[in-house]
Amino acid sequence: MIDHLSINCADLARSAAFYDAVLGVLGHTRLLDFDVAVGYGTGQPRFWIGAQPAEGPASGPNREVHVAFSATSADQVRAFFEAAVAQGAEVLHEPRHWPEYHDHYFGAFVRDPDGNNVEAVCHTVPPA
Repeated sequence: MIDHLSINCADLARSAAFYDAVLGVLGHTRLLDFDVAVGYGTGQPRFWIGAQPAEGPASGPNREVHVAFSATSADQVRAFFEAAVAQGAEVLHEPRHWPEYHDHYFGAFVRDPDGNNVEAVCHTVPPA
């Protein structure tokens, strides 16, 4: 339903390394790489990170954004989590079932280098 999403990053290279690692385990790759922006996806860029401008409306401190990336299995969610932690991400919620969302919701939440709440979620994992 979402065509694409973009967030600003204080350190584009650091954020690119983070997203290369955590999105790679979900089967997504860096598809476009410009001086000021990087696009990720499978067939076309759907998620973009960009260098935060020095001035203008988008130049202030970032506000937290929540981004949930699709995973095909609980193992992919766990791999995302492990890759994120290896990149130094703050752990918000370790991989687990979230029955309060629905019976098959399995997700993990971390904070990326810019403080955004980033999740990997699989919607087909039966409750344990």
